[in-house]
Amino acid sequence: MSHSVTTWHLEQTSPADLAPATEPPAEQGVRIVRSETPSPEFSRFLYTAVGADVLWTDRLGWSYARWTEHLGRPGTETWVAYERGTPAGFIELQAQPEGAVEITYFGLLSAFRGRRIGGQLLTHGTARAWDLAGRWPGLPETKRVWVHTCSDDGPHARANYERRGFRLYDTEVGEGPVAETPGPWPGAGPVPTAAS
Repeated sequence: MSHSVTTWHLEQTSPADLAPATEPPAEQGVRIVRSETPSPEFSRFLYTAVGADVLWTDRLGWSYARWTEHLGRPGTETWVAYERGTPAGFIELQAQPEGAVEITYFGLLSAFRGRRIGGQLLTHGTARAWDLAGRWPGLPETKRVWVHTCSDDGPHARANYERRGFRLYDTEVGEGPVAETPGPWPGAGPVPTAAS
């Protein structure tokens, strides 16, 4: 079985395109840190925890060696948002030929959505895409930052990119498998309160 999936490709072509988000209040304790030591375990945790309810499945079968190789590529960076010391989400950047940088993954764990962390993380990660070459000698200066999102992703993903100054440059419609979201385990997510 399959269902229709729309994929949107968005880009920025100048650092001036970035429209920063308003940061969460200081008392929320949000900080964004680069995960400088490649860790397949940590990266896989982030990938499965964030992508658990939006059908991120392409990396679930990756071996430890494949994670290690991927994370060790020059110009691949993972930036993690923490709220009071707890990982809330991540953005992964990957340098590509001719000064392009792709935002390969971006998202928040479900319990941290709707708390203004996503806008701050996307702002910070996009700025780091623009200055990526300064941390990686030998890479060309960034000329373009791009991302794709689809109708299977979170309902606010495309709008968040557009609010940060990304412009749509291509749309594709195709078929995707109908599948259960992978977890991290059945029933994971925010616990409903009596008022919900």
